[in-house]
Amino acid sequence: MLKTVTGVFSYRKIDLGTRLLIENMSIPLEGSTVLDMGCGYGVIGIVLGYLSPKSEIYFVDVNKRAIWCTKENLKINLSHSLDRTHVFRGDYFDALKEENRIFDAIYTNPPLRKGKDEFLELIDEVKEHLSPKGYFQFVIKRRMGASAILEHLKEHYPEENVMILNKKSGYWIINAFYPST
Repeated sequence: MLKTVTGVFSYRKIDLGTRLLIENMSIPLEGSTVLDMGCGYGVIGIVLGYLSPKSEIYFVDVNKRAIWCTKENLKINLSHSLDRTHVFRGDYFDALKEENRIFDAIYTNPPLRKGKDEFLELIDEVKEHLSPKGYFQFVIKRRMGASAILEHLKEHYPEENVMILNKKSGYWIINAFYPST
C-alpha cells in the first residue's frame, strides 16, 4: 500500500517510467548505500529496501508533500527497517551536504521540472557522489531527449560503462557506472 496526495508526481498510480525502472534496475549487494533521488512518494527506495534488506536507503525530494508521503510509506511498508532509511528534503545533492555520503547506487525518474539542462547538470554531479564501483540508473522518455542524454553520459563516463538496460513504450532505462578497479 502506498499513500499519495495531490501535488506529488503520479499520485494516482505508479507511472510507467518508474515501473519500468523498478523492473529493470540492478539491485546492489547487501550492505550497500543507495539513493532514491527525486523520490516522490518513495516507491523506488521502498522496493530497494525490500530487495536489499541490509542496505541503507536514502530518499531526497524537494517537494514537502512528497517527503511526507515517503515517511508515511516507510512506516507502512518498511516499518521493521526504519533505522536504515533516511529521508531528506531539498534540491538534489544539496539536501545531503551535511551527510557527506558516497553511494553505491543512485536511482531516479528525473524530475525534469526545469528541463533537460537541469538533468544534464545533475549527471555531471553524480560521479562525485558514487563509490568507485557505484552506478547511476535512471529512466528517461525518448521524446524528452534520451539520445542527447545518452551522448552526454558517454562524454563523462567511459563509453563501455554507459548502457541502455531496456527500451519500452518510449522509455529508456539507462545505466552509467565507474570502471571496476
